[in-house]
Amino acid sequence: MSVLSGKKIVLGISGGIAAYKTATLVRLFIKAGAQVQVIMTPASKDFVTPLTLSTLSKNPVHSSFYNEEDDNAQWNSHVDLGLWADLMVIAPATANTLSKMVNGNCDNLLIATYLSAKCPVYFAPAMDLDMYKHPSTIASFGALTAFGNTMIPAENGELASGLSGEGRMAEPENILTFLEADLESKLPLKGKKILITAGPTYEAIDPVRFIGNHSSGKMGFDIAKRAANLGAEVILVSGPTHFKVEHSNIKVIPVTSAQQMYDACHVYFDEVDAVIAAAAVADYRPKYVAQQKIKKAGENFTIELEKTKDILESLGKIKKKQFLIGFALETENEIENAKLKIQKKNLDLIVLNSLQDEGAGFGKPTNKVTFIDHFYSIERMSLKSKEAVAEDIVNKIIAHYE
Repeated sequence: MSVLSGKKIVLGISGGIAAYKTATLVRLFIKAGAQVQVIMTPASKDFVTPLTLSTLSKNPVHSSFYNEEDDNAQWNSHVDLGLWADLMVIAPATANTLSKMVNGNCDNLLIATYLSAKCPVYFAPAMDLDMYKHPSTIASFGALTAFGNTMIPAENGELASGLSGEGRMAEPENILTFLEADLESKLPLKGKKILITAGPTYEAIDPVRFIGNHSSGKMGFDIAKRAANLGAEVILVSGPTHFKVEHSNIKVIPVTSAQQMYDACHVYFDEVDAVIAAAAVADYRPKYVAQQKIKKAGENFTIELEKTKDILESLGKIKKKQFLIGFALETENEIENAKLKIQKKNLDLIVLNSLQDEGAGFGKPTNKVTFIDHFYSIERMSLKSKEAVAEDIVNKIIAHYE
């Protein structure tokens, strides 16, 4: 999965011959999973048509503040466009547009949006050889970089003038690669490896029946996706669940029983930086598992249970550098019981769920949690979507490593 997946990109196109390449660039952004809004300077429409770009981006193309031919036309808000974007890419960025960006010469919608943007801005210069090397252009590069913008270097090749040299706009595929590499390098969990457990465990009674619980696994899967999107390499050990995940940074280890989850966690524990134990692991399992289906007989049926191995406690005993996060689902004496788990299992943080809170618990899209750290500091959170709770949990790991 590309790091651009889900990103909102404003593509600004200025008036150079390289504008013809932006059709391919838009298509690559869309294929990577991004949403794209295109802003064209009036001059750029001489090189590529708005119709082409609107078709490829699946959005109207913006080129002026309003439609001068329509007295009732809606104003195109540069502020809204700038706030909408997760990143802005100006390609091609001509010498004229670069100069306007540096000096704030706001005479078109593209420059107005650039000046309003709160997101990272990338610019891909495109111009002839001598223009590219002119002191004023070099000064523009320096000023824009000092402003915090990122330059996508031009390439060597044949230019519109017939000369060959530096100044050719980077090819669309190379722009995409540059953006992905730059964004990935800035992800807060880049280089971190996280082990996450999710879902229930099923403890066999016989080949047909089992002891289980109502955990869907959604919380663990949401945490895994959030961590992976922020650059972490994730090992997701999941009990039986209908959830699926396709992400290049997530390795799923499917398990069924508590013992299988225990074994998988211990295989990977030494190599990870953090553990988030979100699975609802069975505390007990049948002591004897029938090899054949147990036939119905008599009014009563007794199953002798034995304790399963406590995964989190076992990891707490051997942890070295790992940041260890556990979950606690309580129905009474919530805070006191959670604090005891922190001490007993050598945790750095516990995420407390209470079945007393409406909207929290198994099988629901929302959750309400309380964070308690190893100093017993308590942070109560409001009812949120599980995706938002996942973000809060992952932020705790980011804060730990800052």
